[in-house]
Amino acid sequence: MFDRAQLFLAGMSIALLVQLSQPVAAAVSVGKVVQTAQTNSSDAAAKAFKEGSQLYNQGTAEAKRSAIVKLEEALKMYRAAGDRSGEANTLTWLGRIYSDLGEKQKALEYYSQSLPLLRAIGDHSREATTLNNIGLLYSDLGEQQKALEYYNHSLSLKRAIGDRSREATTLNNIGLLYSDLGEKQKALEYYNQSLSLKRAIGNRSGEAVTLNNMGTVYSDLGEQQKALEYYNHIMSGRLPIIKTPETTGTKGSSS
Repeated sequence: MFDRAQLFLAGMSIALLVQLSQPVAAAVSVGKVVQTAQTNSSDAAAKAFKEGSQLYNQGTAEAKRSAIVKLEEALKMYRAAGDRSGEANTLTWLGRIYSDLGEKQKALEYYSQSLPLLRAIGDHSREATTLNNIGLLYSDLGEQQKALEYYNHSLSLKRAIGDRSREATTLNNIGLLYSDLGEKQKALEYYNQSLSLKRAIGNRSGEAVTLNNMGTVYSDLGEQQKALEYYNHIMSGRLPIIKTPETTGTKGSSS
């Protein structure tokens, strides 16, 4: 039998146990709610991103503007979900669209935001691509030295990860930059390196771009017969023998 004092103490113990158990249950409940919210946000972001990419692929300026709206929605939701990979990917897409629309400074803003995220998650392939694309933007803006810095960073990273296809693209872009600066022989050195790589990996369309660029350089140098040879190689599909100099896109190409 319990006396009144014992009954009182027993009641207090039960009450205390109930109180102590409640925060734990609440914490578990809050954790599940947060996790569910993040999952839902990430799923919704992926849906908005898909809709944005589909709009972009329509190709018109109007569709690209609509794509920006969808991708901005996706960006907010990826950030809310803490999805840094999705956030970085969306930022690079926004940079690409603004570049297509001719808004170079706006494109730079988005690419620049994506770079630290790509580095943080260790996505070196997309980091190298973004560096190349920033180089293209600076080249278009007439800041050739700045462009060359980004191209060289991209080139080093692509070589480190063994991405020969994109390495060839950046080599072509550096060649184009030197050509624009009037350093034609330097341009030919980089075009030759690019062409050799494109040939090695079987990138026929890329070869045609670089051959055309080399033809343009020879034409600028007054070597019209040489230029014609390179243009004819494009038409015939037969490639010239490449001799890479011992020292060391028709437009630039994104990669």
